[in-house]
Amino acid sequence: MNSRKILLVAINAKYIHSNLAVYSLKAYAGKYSENIEIAEYTINNRVEEIIDNIYMKKPDVLAFSCYIWNIEYVRKVMAELHKLLPDCHIWLGGPEVSYNTAYYMEEYDYIKGIFVGEGEATFKEMAALYENENDMLVIESELNNIAGVVTHARREPLTREPVNMSDIPFVYNELERFENRIIYYESSRGCPYSCSYCLSCIDKKLRFRDMELVEKELLYFLEKRVAQVKFIDRTFNVDRERSTRIWRFISEHDNGVTNFHFEVSSDLMTNEQIEILSNMRAGLVQLEIGVQSTNVDTLKAIRRKMDIDRLKAVVSRLSVGKNIHIHLDLIAGLPYENLSSFKKSFNDVYNMQPDELQLGFLKVLYGSYMFDDASEYGIVYKSFPPYEVLYTDWLSYDDILRLKRVEEVLEIYYGSGQFTYTVRFLIKHFETPYDFYEALGEFYATRHENGEKHSRIERYHILLDFAKAYKLDTVLLSKLMTLDIYLRENIKSRPTFCIEQEQYRQQIKELAREHGISKGDHIVAFTEDVVRFAEDLFGNVSGQYSDDEVLFVRFDYGTRNPVNYNATVTVIGK
Repeated sequence: MNSRKILLVAINAKYIHSNLAVYSLKAYAGKYSENIEIAEYTINNRVEEIIDNIYMKKPDVLAFSCYIWNIEYVRKVMAELHKLLPDCHIWLGGPEVSYNTAYYMEEYDYIKGIFVGEGEATFKEMAALYENENDMLVIESELNNIAGVVTHARREPLTREPVNMSDIPFVYNELERFENRIIYYESSRGCPYSCSYCLSCIDKKLRFRDMELVEKELLYFLEKRVAQVKFIDRTFNVDRERSTRIWRFISEHDNGVTNFHFEVSSDLMTNEQIEILSNMRAGLVQLEIGVQSTNVDTLKAIRRKMDIDRLKAVVSRLSVGKNIHIHLDLIAGLPYENLSSFKKSFNDVYNMQPDELQLGFLKVLYGSYMFDDASEYGIVYKSFPPYEVLYTDWLSYDDILRLKRVEEVLEIYYGSGQFTYTVRFLIKHFETPYDFYEALGEFYATRHENGEKHSRIERYHILLDFAKAYKLDTVLLSKLMTLDIYLRENIKSRPTFCIEQEQYRQQIKELAREHGISKGDHIVAFTEDVVRFAEDLFGNVSGQYSDDEVLFVRFDYGTRNPVNYNATVTVIGK
């Protein structure tokens, strides 16, 4: 047996992410995994640091997992390692290279080949060849006969049947390596839909991991009390009976700690599933639903089937219990979506009041239907990853820049969940939510024209200046800003925009003694108008207090809301 070292390299977007693909490749390699190592980095590592670290490992075979967010790093790293380790065989795999093999084989002629599509069985066969064969010339020849790879001698891969999902070993038996990271879990592969912007639709063959295995592995996560398990199934509830069984299972075995994230279709959600989800512990489940647009012509053009009324009904029913974090997505730059149409899509989705609304921009990916359709729709996009839209027949680049500003402030002031009541107050002074975010985006842009980064406190001050510019009621706004910052942050010193508390110091001390409140919590005095404005937080208090009464509110940071991470609030005196 040879002892050639194979190094699987993942360059992740963030430290909290892990790359399930490389762990699955190593695990599936079975008896050949002894000489296989995994090296994970992030795009925050310096390129030189990654190069040096890989060089010190002296691999004989180097395989990179490639995505739109890391391919530029991979290109730089492998180019230098080829010089430093000229005898090392370099391989690429992943969605960024699978559908553009000709370019990468020609542009980087020193790479040995590319894994196309899912790689477990392909990689195992390759690992066996490197371990069992002594002669490197024989290896180079035999590599051409492995199904699922592109080489210089074979530019079209031999067809390989998809793997049986239940044959892929469980990769999380040693959880220490994944401490403080999201656990990514895959219970199915394939997608029955044909959304033109997505690569998932290429794999039409739906395959599922055996349910007994799934339940055993989920129980392991629950027993180990991991923080979050994120299912990467493309449409988790495509099999209604199966998804219902899994949701029922995690509900029955809830450990009070673990959170599960699922990407689902609202059209497929059943009344039984909604009932199960609605009765779960708050924070047990997060749901992500890709809306993309509410324009019927747009949905048709991108080959996406969705009942908007059904979506609204499902989100509304799931929101009643306030126990599930609901994440909705929009994509700007799609066919038939001009600024006016996108504004309507934005307002339609925003008014569903999701916990998080993500605004993304169309990415024209190699291998997707949109890649073939782009010229038909006048979609012009960047030549480099992530191939993001520049303009279309319906949106100019000026429009895109305007939406970029909306995206930025939406993420800061809505997605963060740190400005809930402040933003709710400000929106009331604009015709629609989109109009508010567009105005705020323009205003915010003037505050960081030179790339300045703002602290959370500075972002509150920007909102206050924004309100002054529009001549809004800054007295009530300051009170709501005070509420927002105490909801999320156990601050030690009170920011200048917070309402004055000095005159209530003695009463606050007496209430703290009376209620046995520790120094870790806060008591803040508010006038009744604040409590009435935040009825969803405090309950309906109309008529209980007069307008001029001062109410003392306790912020308990030891019992935060697991859905939005807000402190628990109670009125403890007046």
